Amino acid sequence: MTRVFSTNPATGAIIAEHALLTGAAIDAALEHAWVGWTAWRERPVAHRADRLRTLAQLLRARAEALAALIVAEMGKPIVQARGEVEKCAGLCDWYAANGAAMLADEVLPVEDDGVAMLVWQPIGPVFAVMPWNFPLWQVLRAAVPILLAGNGFVLKHADNVLGCAAALAEAIDAAGIDAGAFTHLPVAQDDIAAVIADRRVAAVTVTAGVAAGAAIAAEAGRHLKKSVLELGGIDPFVVLADADVEAAAQAAVRSRFLNTGQVCIAAKRLIVEASVLDAFTARVVELTAALVVGDPADESTFIGPLARARGRDELHRHVQSSIAAGARLLLGGAALPGPGHYYAPTVLADVTTAMAAGCEELFGPVAAILRANDADHAISLANATDYGLSAALWSSDRARADRLARRIRAGAVFVNGISASDPRVPIGGVGKSGYGRELSTFGPREFANAKLIWTR
Repeated sequence: MTRVFSTNPATGAIIAEHALLTGAAIDAALEHAWVGWTAWRERPVAHRADRLRTLAQLLRARAEALAALIVAEMGKPIVQARGEVEKCAGLCDWYAANGAAMLADEVLPVEDDGVAMLVWQPIGPVFAVMPWNFPLWQVLRAAVPILLAGNGFVLKHADNVLGCAAALAEAIDAAGIDAGAFTHLPVAQDDIAAVIADRRVAAVTVTAGVAAGAAIAAEAGRHLKKSVLELGGIDPFVVLADADVEAAAQAAVRSRFLNTGQVCIAAKRLIVEASVLDAFTARVVELTAALVVGDPADESTFIGPLARARGRDELHRHVQSSIAAGARLLLGGAALPGPGHYYAPTVLADVTTAMAAGCEELFGPVAAILRANDADHAISLANATDYGLSAALWSSDRARADRLARRIRAGAVFVNGISASDPRVPIGGVGKSGYGRELSTFGPREFANAKLIWTR
């Protein structure tokens, strides 16, 4: 049996040891998941919704312990970790209140040719490969609507947050969801293909990098199993000349540096019209310099360590290569001394799409500022990427902003706001950011069989 270790990213100390399942243990877990799903699928939607309400209550009751575990395993600052737990509880409540309507039978218009009914039915256990940056939210964002639809959920979580995975599985069990309907499956990367191929897995959902996501999707496709991919992006944050510069700067800093910059839909490239560029840049530098870097267990901390040492090393390489290519370093630009995986909050100016900071996803506390000649140039820069997850657009002209937002190639555009996942609206990307949608009505329906019953 293979073992992996959890390391506290703030100290470098090993805090836990976890066993990965192999061979017969994987088979037994998948059989448990299959049996659990066959019971769960028979539960009425109202029963499933009631179990989600109970889960919300349990998450709130256990909020401090869960938040502390997030802090210890991946370094999220404690205030943000508590916010993640509450967001998960709110997700459960929202689907408990609204999800049944999304799965209700629909009468289709066939005039006087009998009755055509569309019914939404579960397809089976969904295998989920999930990341570490939101160790509870990323899982429940996918799992809650999938479970509500009567499917099972088989979780392969990131190796560095297996404690969070186990705690979440225990809470779900305590909420009264049928044993096995949610299955924690800690396996090695090399076992993913075999799990996807297994007859007891119906579909796959993935949040990962492009290479990993593409490999998993290819494996799912080989076995004719549906997949949904969320693969990150280098999301544009466009500030037009008529924007509220102060509000835009504050939002940009929060979006870019929340969770120590480790957010898939965060503002990555700050694209600013020339006439407001200097004022915006100066304010971003000022606000960034004021961010508190420190122990993630301290309530005053906004920037903690990066979750992994290799992530910090890769981030620094991107920063250095961008500077070498002509970017101007305004703040930060270096790993911080001492224990832990800390990197100084960094602001780069004069960035172009030819630099790493302008064409790669920098997953850490680095803001890249790009100059746009005018609004059309800003939209061109926003679209100068193969990714298309999310975007933000700032302007005081709402009608014009709407027209420009429609030209941005992305799964979502937030006008005068920051990109954020919310159960009320869908999330998902285009291009190298993946395909399919989570949340809103898409969450329960992406992995449901839309069955037609036409009676004449």
